[in-house]
Amino acid sequence: MIVWINGAFGAGKTTTARELIELIPNSTLFDPEVIGGALPYLLPPKRLAEVGDFQDLPIWRRLVIDTAAAMLAELGGTLVVPMTLLRQEYRDEIFGGLAARRIAVRHVLLAPAETILRERIAQREVPDVPDGELRTRQWSYDQIEPYRSALASWLTADAHPVDNGRLTPRQTAARIAEAVATGTVPVCDIVQTPEPTAETLAAGVLLFDEQDRVLLVDPTYKAGWEFPGGVVEPGEAPARAGMREVAEETGIRLTDVPRLLVVDWEPPTPPGYGGLRLLFDGGRLGAAQAGRLLLPGPELRDWRFVTEEEAAELLPPVRYERLRWALRARERGAALYLEAGVPTP
Repeated sequence: MIVWINGAFGAGKTTTARELIELIPNSTLFDPEVIGGALPYLLPPKRLAEVGDFQDLPIWRRLVIDTAAAMLAELGGTLVVPMTLLRQEYRDEIFGGLAARRIAVRHVLLAPAETILRERIAQREVPDVPDGELRTRQWSYDQIEPYRSALASWLTADAHPVDNGRLTPRQTAARIAEAVATGTVPVCDIVQTPEPTAETLAAGVLLFDEQDRVLLVDPTYKAGWEFPGGVVEPGEAPARAGMREVAEETGIRLTDVPRLLVVDWEPPTPPGYGGLRLLFDGGRLGAAQAGRLLLPGPELRDWRFVTEEEAAELLPPVRYERLRWALRARERGAALYLEAGVPTP
């Protein structure tokens, strides 16, 4: 299990985490800041200069997942993780990656009043370097607005809040330990999609609106937009698997078996195993059907109908090529075989 302690800079996450491992039996502290500190030794300066925050680097998010999983495999028990996560898509990617490994996450938010946050920032010790105090404090104050936005949009509803404004770190840790022990802090309900251990067969279904725009969905459990669909289960017909996934993800129940558009062989790209990716034509949805689209919270964050040009901005390159050729196959009325998104002669 992981207890993830979220909160703004100055909320007291790290000091609380140090106290918490004394209260939860067989628990260990894992601070993802150490991953950020290692990146200058792993990546060239040019790549690091492209982002303003190491959280924006996909390698940081992947290493956080991999390191947490490795530590739990080595040590067992509970991992206490003090780390600010203000972007919902990063939270979804990290928590989804952990859920895929069957690691339960309990999400706690330290939420002192903003006035107290500012007091703590003003009193915090800063590095003794030229302009260090000014730059560090200003950076800290600059993080308050993103934190405020996250509170308003998703963070309060997602995490169990603890107002530690007038509590010591020990008192705060005691409240968290009790809430975890009693189940007051629920396990994050993000969908648990097991990571593949071999090549997989996956079926996606293209659905269109009355303007012939294609439906894309934004899964909570991985980064990037996708087509409705998923992995074909053993003994399941691929087209039926696509129909099942469409119903589970969107609430739309297709009555006719969709027509095959493309078969795309996706080569293995470590850590992925690749496999066959099928896209089917689910047809055009009427305005009433499109208006009944549902979003199961633990699985999908968003959906939208997009043009082919708009899809190019949302989909990873290989997935976009798969869509592009599927649209051509739809126009021609003949299915295509692709390898890594490229038609064979």
